[in-house]
Amino acid sequence: MTAQLDRWESLLERQLAAAPYVLLAVSTVLALIAENGSDRPWLTVALAALAAAWIRLVPRGVAHVIGLIVMIGVLCTQAVWFASFFAFIGYLHAWRDLKGPWRIAGVTATAAISVTAFFGGPPDVASEILAYLFLTAGIVAGVALFSFVGEITAARSAERKQMIARLEEAAQENAGLHAQLLVQAREAGMLDERQRMAAEIHDTLAQGLTGIITQLQAAHQADDWRRNVDNAIRLARESLAEARRSVHAVGPGQLDAAPLPEALTEVVDRWSELNGVRAGFTTTGTARPLHPEVEETLLRTAQEALANVAKHAGASRVGLTLSYMEDLVTLDVRDDGAGFDPERVRDGGGFGLTSMRKRVSRLAGTLEIESEPGGGTAISASVPAVARD
Repeated sequence: MTAQLDRWESLLERQLAAAPYVLLAVSTVLALIAENGSDRPWLTVALAALAAAWIRLVPRGVAHVIGLIVMIGVLCTQAVWFASFFAFIGYLHAWRDLKGPWRIAGVTATAAISVTAFFGGPPDVASEILAYLFLTAGIVAGVALFSFVGEITAARSAERKQMIARLEEAAQENAGLHAQLLVQAREAGMLDERQRMAAEIHDTLAQGLTGIITQLQAAHQADDWRRNVDNAIRLARESLAEARRSVHAVGPGQLDAAPLPEALTEVVDRWSELNGVRAGFTTTGTARPLHPEVEETLLRTAQEALANVAKHAGASRVGLTLSYMEDLVTLDVRDDGAGFDPERVRDGGGFGLTSMRKRVSRLAGTLEIESEPGGGTAISASVPAVARD
């Protein structure tokens, strides 16, 4: 639609540029026909040629309009046809090239010349003078009205063009911003994937290797070393399986084989057996299947919390509680170990605490830590209880 309007506007501009010469030619031809063999047709043609040259060569402005009105007046003395057709150009140029009240003055002068030509000369009786004034005023009012409407239309058109240009610039800018956002999103996705892989490696390989080292150290110091070596071999196999799962971006193997409460029971029992620490697990509320990411987050949080107890707490007893509520599910891990100062790890801490915080916050959950030196530690992770589809 915009392209079509541009074509129409271009066509209108060409027609307006050709209109003076077309109307002048029509007026001249009709005047020559109406003279019926007059002996001075050359004067009409010469005046018409002079008017065409004036329109073509004299730059737009006050002098251009004054000369054009004079030409119209002279030509109207030759034939009334110039008042009927060519005088229209006087209205257009007077309104286009003059400013303020001078516009009305130029249009009025052109109208007065045209009406005088129609009357065959200046009126000399009251009725003709009244008609003369009324017709002149009507022409001036009509020209002013239509010209003013045309100016408003042209201003609106220019405003729309500017708006379209701004919209095109905004569209180009938005396209650039969109491309930039795509690049940033791709980079953010790569960073998130690196963080996910780092967390998976820490939660699987690092914990598994720590357990293997612990078992091998115990085997080195114990007489019955076979049980410790068997445990180390089992841990190595499980760590390898978890590494493969992490590479393929799938959930923990425990959740593939059993619901979350049973998987946590298995994790707690195995951890207790490997570390020789009493550990218990209880469930409150009505257990129900949750979204895989929710269950994986709680399972990884439990594994990391138990790994921290084994490495740092020196606890004799650990308790885990999984609580199903209407909108939340909460995992509490408590131990009676050495404890620590939470203020020293509130904004950072080891990678394990950071990993737990990121996992829980990714699901719009909260992770709370309560501890004090010599008073044990309590970790509570709460996440939305999003049901499994």
